[in-house]
Amino acid sequence: MKKTIIIVDDHTLFAQSLQGLVNSFQEYEVLAILKNGKELVHYFDANHKRPDILLLDIRMPIKDGIDTMAWLKEHFPEQKTLALTMEHDEEIIIKMVRLGCRGYLLKDIEPEEFLYALQSVATSGYYFSKEIEEVLDHPATKKYGDLSTREMEFLNYACSEKTYKEVAEEMNLSPKTIDGYRESLFSKLRVKSRVGMVLFAVKNGIVKI
Repeated sequence: MKKTIIIVDDHTLFAQSLQGLVNSFQEYEVLAILKNGKELVHYFDANHKRPDILLLDIRMPIKDGIDTMAWLKEHFPEQKTLALTMEHDEEIIIKMVRLGCRGYLLKDIEPEEFLYALQSVATSGYYFSKEIEEVLDHPATKKYGDLSTREMEFLNYACSEKTYKEVAEEMNLSPKTIDGYRESLFSKLRVKSRVGMVLFAVKNGIVKI
């Protein structure tokens, strides 16, 4: 049986092209294309078939991706959702992940990587870029005993919406010290960005959302 997908995107041409791509994959099919979060709410409220994976645009009129993700977290927290965006906006991505989003895709993604993302969410529940995914099977990253209490505290703050400056104020530390914690965690978790750090922490249960 094919895994089902709903696309929520207000750009009709893009959404239809994406539908064609999804339907070209042997194991997937698109149930519906919806233009915004409000249409998705109506769809779910009408008890239509829920998809295995939801592809959710972030910037939409009426009800955008963030508002929609908040609604899903409250009403259907088990729904597997991938964010879809034109911008690599760190703040928005972290916010989406904290609301339960299973990962993110950039709209210029290659078809092969897109399929890989769908398969990752369908099997492991989350999508990581290849760069981050390669880390997950490395035995050194399975052990968190070498993270200090302060590093764990920093990691929890880093997974919030606070800026690094605000984290420094919360921890009563200098921005330079915070930079040191960040670089230390990047090294220990083997990631190269705050987004990668947050996704890694959430997936591995280091930080609860």
